[in-house]
Amino acid sequence: MTRTLTSKMPLPLAVALAGFLGAGAALAEEAPVENGASQVAITLTGDDGGSCVLDYDSAKAGPVTFSVTNETATALTEVELLNENRILGEKENLAPGLPTVSFTVTLGGGDYQVYCPGAGTEQVAFAVTGAPAPKPTGGVTAILAEGTEGYGNYVDGMVDAMVTAVDRLKADIDAGDLDKAKEDYAAARPFYERIESDVEGFIMPGFDVTSNEGNLDYLIDMRESNLDPAVGWHGFHAIERDLFGKGEITDETKDMAAELQTNVTHLAEVAKGLDFMPEDLANGAASLLEEVQSGKISGEEEAFSHYDLVDFAGNVEGAEQAFAFLQPGMEEIDPELTKQVNDQFAKVKVLLEDYRDPNAPGGYVIYTAELRASDAAKLSRAIQSLQEPLSTIAEKVATAQ
Repeated sequence: MTRTLTSKMPLPLAVALAGFLGAGAALAEEAPVENGASQVAITLTGDDGGSCVLDYDSAKAGPVTFSVTNETATALTEVELLNENRILGEKENLAPGLPTVSFTVTLGGGDYQVYCPGAGTEQVAFAVTGAPAPKPTGGVTAILAEGTEGYGNYVDGMVDAMVTAVDRLKADIDAGDLDKAKEDYAAARPFYERIESDVEGFIMPGFDVTSNEGNLDYLIDMRESNLDPAVGWHGFHAIERDLFGKGEITDETKDMAAELQTNVTHLAEVAKGLDFMPEDLANGAASLLEEVQSGKISGEEEAFSHYDLVDFAGNVEGAEQAFAFLQPGMEEIDPELTKQVNDQFAKVKVLLEDYRDPNAPGGYVIYTAELRASDAAKLSRAIQSLQEPLSTIAEKVATAQ
């Protein structure tokens, strides 16, 4: 869909998140309450291949503040709180040595999972005691509406994280650090890939909707295969060409990095506060999987870096999150289809694990021509098996009563 920058709508911001537990830890006490919120400290280290350690594994229902410090974990850069597959909140770009960051969320009693990609033990349990969060009421449409609000918070978090990651990429390029820029290029890409179906239609004021000159998606994410000669090449993939294809950082690269920073910052400003309809989430999830089929499995998206599997995983995560926020409503509408979609997501994620490499930029192996020749058909079949049931959801949620 096409969005103009003057048509954005405000969205209330209310994120939910939770805490951490180190592998093998067994902590009995609830987190202490200070300033009205339970306090949980999370420490990331490079010990044992990467560890997440928290000082308390439970808290009472209500506000919880998590303070995250990455001491030495070069392979760990993010923390997520999961509940029934939904990412209720997360912190990204957690490089070693950076100051402690914190976030506060309000949690109802129940079981949560803390996910730390790349850690020796990636997913650990966190318990919240007390009254559970109230269930959505008012029928299926109300349940779906609550899900769209939660998904809006997820999108807000992604655009914030993307700006931070692109800031870091630009700093590398300005410093002329080619190796670091290559690493941080991989780190910046997934944020856009997770939400591109939600933010790809913005046209800057003063530009015709048919012109790529004012199209933020074109300026941020256009590939060489679809260039508009009248507008030229901008954004991530033009930078990718310089870093990986030419193997150099020029003044033009620096100019493009500055332009990318400006455009993603602009995108973050206008994308925040978007309102979504349930069918937007369903259609967006389907579009992200189409992106996997058309641009990632083919190796077209990252033609110079071959980080296609990083983008692949980003598209899948974005699609899963869109579905997860629809799930409570979908369980009322069609529980059998809900289970079928979840089963297919699980199979795709298990398959992706075969390509994980915590030491590789972005966390996945390079998608070489040899790997593409041997595995593309397998990857395509897995995505197709997920696409088929997922593609039937939009109509169901749009017509729900």
